[in-house]
Amino acid sequence: MLSISHLTKTFGDKVAVDDLSLHIAPGEIYGFIGHNGAGKTTTLRSVVGVQQFDAGEIRIGGVSVKEDPIACKKMLAYIPDNPDLYDYMTGIKYLHFVADIFGVPTDVRAQRIGDLAAKFELTKDLFSPIAAYSHGMKQKLAIISAWLHEPKLIVMDEPFVGLDPKAAHILKEMMRDVCDKGGAIFFSTHVLEVAEKLCDKIAIIKLGKLIRTGTMDEVTGDDSLEEVFLELEDASC
Repeated sequence: MLSISHLTKTFGDKVAVDDLSLHIAPGEIYGFIGHNGAGKTTTLRSVVGVQQFDAGEIRIGGVSVKEDPIACKKMLAYIPDNPDLYDYMTGIKYLHFVADIFGVPTDVRAQRIGDLAAKFELTKDLFSPIAAYSHGMKQKLAIISAWLHEPKLIVMDEPFVGLDPKAAHILKEMMRDVCDKGGAIFFSTHVLEVAEKLCDKIAIIKLGKLIRTGTMDEVTGDDSLEEVFLELEDASC
């Protein structure tokens, strides 16, 4: 579903992502962890086509992000760590705007919006301006918009930040449902307990380099993810 091969991205003299390779199969929830500035967001932004990269190749469903970015974007959805929504719109207008972009039929979008808004208890708030939304409400709206066109790959940067426990639980169920239907999830998180319980595989990045990846058992062995992560963070590169 997602193939990253030798991805490299620099900002001036700083190497943000250094020769990173990662492959995510259909059906996998793949967690991406690392400290602030490790290169997680740069990698995710490169995957979804909003960040140019210097070297390497990224393919989504076998399609090159560089060669056919539009085809790739049709297959994916992206939720950044701080969703930049249009505050002057109401929630429902924003969702229809996103549905228009992806060509979701009117009857189909109505059903999906209704079902997802009800899940997140956001139905009444859809008719209020997004400017009046709390951070958590904006996060819920971003999640609903990401699921509207039923993407095959969903990329999320810290998706649980700002969500209440019930909404976080609903999101976890939705993530698993996507994968059960043959899709894939690639997301970054600082909440190691969530990653440990939810993910099929984990990748740990440090100073732009991928330092550990695999199934949870392969990465942690008999230790907890927190213990392994802290040990790798303390180790010299």
